[in-house]
Amino acid sequence: MSVRARRGRAAHRRGQWAERLCLWTLRLKGYRVLARRYRTPVGEIDLIARRGRTVAAIEVKARPDDARAAEAVLLKQRGRIARALERFLQSRPELADAELRFDVMLVTPGRWPRHVRGAWRTGE
Repeated sequence: MSVRARRGRAAHRRGQWAERLCLWTLRLKGYRVLARRYRTPVGEIDLIARRGRTVAAIEVKARPDDARAAEAVLLKQRGRIARALERFLQSRPELADAELRFDVMLVTPGRWPRHVRGAWRTGE
């Protein structure tokens, strides 16, 4: 196996671990996780969670520090996440009146995940 392939596998494992950590952090905060790794032809969402009337599409970023993690959600990716959330909501009519939010959870070594609520709005 090449060095590149090993690095890719290691990054994938770190990403899965970060998602699990964020999932449990959200549950402890009172969120109900509706979907994990929700994939559509138009985009993917790491976690979709609900708390009260708010449904949040949550992008998980694991990086060596908060600054790099925060910079990792690019404009193009935001559009794909928004389109994927639209698809998810089409399949869940009971959520039609929900307030929507786009969050990011930043995972850095040695710290609990940092939950950035309302990290962006559609159209930004």
